[in-house]
Amino acid sequence: MRLYRRDASNMTGRAGAVVFAETTADVQAAVRGAGRFGVPFLARGSGTGLAGGAVPPDGAIVISTSKMNRIVSVDALNRQAWVEPGVLNLDLSRQIAHLGVHFAPDPSSQQTCSIGGNVANNSGGPHCLADGVTSAHVLALEVVLPDGSITVLGGEEPEPDGLDLRGAFVGSEGMFGVATKVCVRLMQNPPDVATMLMEFDSVADGAQLVSDIIADGIVPAAVEMMDRLCLVAVEAWLHAGLPTHAAAALLIECVGESGQVASDVDRIKQLARERGVAHVRTAADDAERAVLWKGRKGAFGAVAQIKPNYYLHDTVVPRSRLAEVIEKVYEITERYGIDVINVFHAGDGNLHPLLVYDAREEGMVDKVHAAGREIVTFSVGVGGVLSGEHGIGLEKRDLMPLMFSEIDLSAQESLRRAFDPKLIANPDKVLPNPATCGDLHAVPDGAWI
Repeated sequence: MRLYRRDASNMTGRAGAVVFAETTADVQAAVRGAGRFGVPFLARGSGTGLAGGAVPPDGAIVISTSKMNRIVSVDALNRQAWVEPGVLNLDLSRQIAHLGVHFAPDPSSQQTCSIGGNVANNSGGPHCLADGVTSAHVLALEVVLPDGSITVLGGEEPEPDGLDLRGAFVGSEGMFGVATKVCVRLMQNPPDVATMLMEFDSVADGAQLVSDIIADGIVPAAVEMMDRLCLVAVEAWLHAGLPTHAAAALLIECVGESGQVASDVDRIKQLARERGVAHVRTAADDAERAVLWKGRKGAFGAVAQIKPNYYLHDTVVPRSRLAEVIEKVYEITERYGIDVINVFHAGDGNLHPLLVYDAREEGMVDKVHAAGREIVTFSVGVGGVLSGEHGIGLEKRDLMPLMFSEIDLSAQESLRRAFDPKLIANPDKVLPNPATCGDLHAVPDGAWI
């Protein structure tokens, strides 16, 4: 029970019960029980969420889907598969690799995060720049709705009739019910891949190159940035020969037909020289490519080399404002006396500033949260958004008015109530509206509020 009181965020709750569901019927029984007694419930996958989305409201029923981990069927011809929500992201791609296909969304936590969690948060990942995030790769969902009924949203056909309720469910952070099966789109493995690591003497030059590449009409499969402190932390763990002397490094990957990849690589290198690139390292083979990506995807864990705790946001800003926002992040954290590691999806402007700290230092937690709020406020102020992939959860719930008007929030609340009139599915998350907070789920039917 104690293990399930939190996710990967720094927030905690209290689970009233934990149900280890193995079938759709198990999930349905748990949801019906919650409805009968007016108890809140929430689904939980691997618990790798960073925004408190899987932190249980006091006494909630936690429905763990970790044992629902079967790949139900694979249609190689039509490139789609039905999987249960507990299937791990990377396991799915590994088990279908022999068919020459993969599941495109690849969060940094893909070794441990589940498909159900990806659906809940509409997760992205480094390789979603060209292919799109989870919503672009989910065709249909079998779901248990908050009233205990079972339905299928979307369908295997390209354009199902009716409203796009599948699109509404993906990214709903558990407020619309529990996904029990997911029909995912599979992508063909590219015939050729080129991976480059580029060193820069300034973060601004690296950030500007990202805009140059997209403006030139090239959309790489991935464009990731790591600053010096990130490179130092990762290299101390991985020993991959990363350029710890550089102010920043860009990890750029191009995929496709060999001729197109070669052309894109040559043009990107030319643009990089114009931005003063210090050095370009091109992966010689799959093994070297894997090491470079291991460094990028293991960056969050590597911060333990510096401080025992970290706190991060995942705002998204316009690419044209990327360098400006990064400089502001450095200014804010320096003012608060906090070390910051910048590692992020530069291609789509999805920032991941990790504020690294020691929670045992008096007053440090308050400083970290204050600095985080300033970063979010500035990001939204330049035309950005609160979250690119981690979700709103508890962490950013009270920041929603920075981005949405009362009318916007009311519309979102209305949609939420259409799925969950009793407000027992993962309550107190996402929406700061008084109507969705507090103990509304405990108010008797028919009571006037």
